[in-house]
Amino acid sequence: MHLTRRVTLLKVSLVFVVSLSLSACVGTIVGAAVDTTIEIAKVPFKVVGAAVDVVTSDSDSKKKKRDKGDESGSNAEGRN
Repeated sequence: MHLTRRVTLLKVSLVFVVSLSLSACVGTIVGAAVDTTIEIAKVPFKVVGAAVDVVTSDSDSKKKKRDKGDESGSNAEGRN
C-alpha cells in the first residue's frame, strides 16, 4: 500500500517537474513566433517607405535643380 502511494507521488512530482520545464520551452517558442510575426508585418511598411523615399527623392532633386537653375538665371540677368 505504501509503495503504490510513493509511486503515485513520484509520478505526480515527475509530471509537475516536466510541466515546469516545458513551459519555459513553450514560452521561448511562442516568443520567437511573435517576434517573427511582428517582423513579417513590418516588411510591407518598410518596402512602401523605401519606395516613397525613392520617388520623393527623385522629385525633390529635380525640383531643387530646376529651382537652382531659375535662381542662377535670374541672378545672372539681374547683374547684367
